[in-house]
Amino acid sequence: MKKSIYHATGLTAAVILCIGCDGDNGVSGGGGKYDPKSIDMVFVEKGTFTMGCTPEQGTECGEDEIPEHNVTLSDFYIGKYEVTQGLWKTVMEENPSKFTGNDNLPVENVSWSDVQAFITALNAKTGKIYRLLTEAEWEYAARGGNGGKGYKYSGSNTIGNVAWYDQNGGDKTHPAGTKAPNELGICDMSGNVWEWVSDWYSDSYYRLSLLSPVPNPTGPASGTQRVIRGGAYDGLARYGRVSHRRYVSPAFSYPNLGLRLALSP
Repeated sequence: MKKSIYHATGLTAAVILCIGCDGDNGVSGGGGKYDPKSIDMVFVEKGTFTMGCTPEQGTECGEDEIPEHNVTLSDFYIGKYEVTQGLWKTVMEENPSKFTGNDNLPVENVSWSDVQAFITALNAKTGKIYRLLTEAEWEYAARGGNGGKGYKYSGSNTIGNVAWYDQNGGDKTHPAGTKAPNELGICDMSGNVWEWVSDWYSDSYYRLSLLSPVPNPTGPASGTQRVIRGGAYDGLARYGRVSHRRYVSPAFSYPNLGLRLALSP
């Protein structure tokens, strides 16, 4: 299937043939996994979607996933892969990760504050304005954007098809893109490592539901915990659901927590 992939060396999207999420795709810098000036970014078309505990999520939703509410988002680009150790090392000249030995592994053991330093350095090297996804952007992309098929996990109702989690993860991270992609061609949005997003955490969508549909929400103006999304190699299947939410202090780092990049058009 063809997917629109933006290589950050230019200003227009290039359409390439994406045959699944192949862990060998991008080795030694190909595919933008290590090259700060050629990062694979998937275009996500603007649209309106229902965020939160939608019916396919079943009975596993937490109280912080309700009420469901409509959100309207502008166009944006999202990293096809979680940020790899190869890319992090190229930008930061160090590797904080616990699991090493393959530059295609996602970087982990990074705090939200570490991530901000990385993005600042990346932007200085590239002249771009990369950032973290908002929580709404993350969920919209995980659901497949306008082409979403209503899956429980990102790209499937069978988590093992798309995610490394506690039943198949072997208690370690895995190279980016070794599971099937979702409808947009994005890899590992369920499982492998949790992903920081930009929002402060709130334990309810109630305020947003009153304003629905909300345009480009960015979360609370302040807080003490940042949102993380997607589940990880050591997490339960339900943590990989597209609406599942957790939170962590921005000062903390863990070997199951990494990031994915966003870029505005």
